Amino acid sequence: MNPQRRIWLTGASSGIGLALAELLAADGHRLALTARRREPLLTLAARYPGQILVISADLTDREAVAEAVERIDASWGGLDWAILNAGACEYMELPAFSARLIERVMQVNVLATANCIEAALPLLRRGTQPRLVAVGSSVTYLPLPRAEAYGASKAALRYLMQSLELDLADEGIATTLVSPGFVDTPMTAANDFPMPMQISSTKAAQRILIGLERGQREIRFPGRFIAVLRLLAALPNGLRVALTRRRRAPATPHQEVH
Repeated sequence: MNPQRRIWLTGASSGIGLALAELLAADGHRLALTARRREPLLTLAARYPGQILVISADLTDREAVAEAVERIDASWGGLDWAILNAGACEYMELPAFSARLIERVMQVNVLATANCIEAALPLLRRGTQPRLVAVGSSVTYLPLPRAEAYGASKAALRYLMQSLELDLADEGIATTLVSPGFVDTPMTAANDFPMPMQISSTKAAQRILIGLERGQREIRFPGRFIAVLRLLAALPNGLRVALTRRRRAPATPHQEVH
């Protein structure tokens, strides 16, 4: 039986977050769940009375995040794990390059995560074997078409977590970066392109929890998919671009090209 932990999990209402919440609750951990939609969290909390805190907060609002963590502090007096899973994805459609799109994605994937880290660290310092976890993406291994905003945000998150690993080591706070491939979630359901080696949210959550129990610094999956990305990334630049560039259908008299 794993020791009971005090865990804050963001982005917990669907996809990987909800699958993680269900597995962690079933394993007896105390959970503080944050998401934009409360209904799935309230349903889970009803199944595990007294075990789950449902906390609403706009994670892009620094003060709202601080207030959310104050509630965790008042209830538990510390945190053992903070799993920062909330994120957003929007794709760039050139030639209409959009700085606002990049701003929106960075706001959620980087700045909101930074708000959570700032608020969580004082509680983690009072935790038992504390661990700070952030869910990134395998897109950081290889530049992909249309992923300018999403990839840049996850690359920033990778650097942030790797740098924090160095600075938090002396405090005894471990860090873990999660780098998943394609996972079947409501967010990926909107994708209009092939998603090779896609796995279910439950399987992804299981892989993450196994990695966390092992104390892994980075959890990446599926293994074959990651290997392919890293192999492509290691190719000479011209060959890499030729293999990964987006190929658009040629315009016909019946198509409008904007």
